[in-house]
Amino acid sequence: MLTQFGKELRHIRLDRDEKLKDMAEKLGVTVSYLSAVENGKRNIPDNWIEMIASEYCLDEEYVEKLEKLAFDGKPEIILNFDKATEGQRNLAYSFARRF
Repeated sequence: MLTQFGKELRHIRLDRDEKLKDMAEKLGVTVSYLSAVENGKRNIPDNWIEMIASEYCLDEEYVEKLEKLAFDGKPEIILNFDKATEGQRNLAYSFARRF
């Protein structure tokens, strides 16, 4: 199933008259990997938003939209508590328990 992020990727690609192969090369991945990301079968690599924004000269507003779509489509979120205060950790744990 095509994800919202995948739809935007496809929109960017088709607006520039590119094939999957063209965008895949720019992102340094295979065509099948890019297709899997578009279709929600693979997670969106963390560095893709920055790479896509740079490669396609996207404005800040569009980048924020992509970030939101990427975040909304993540099946899991990993939190790093290395620099978190005890209160922040407790708040996160409390939320996770109730979730």
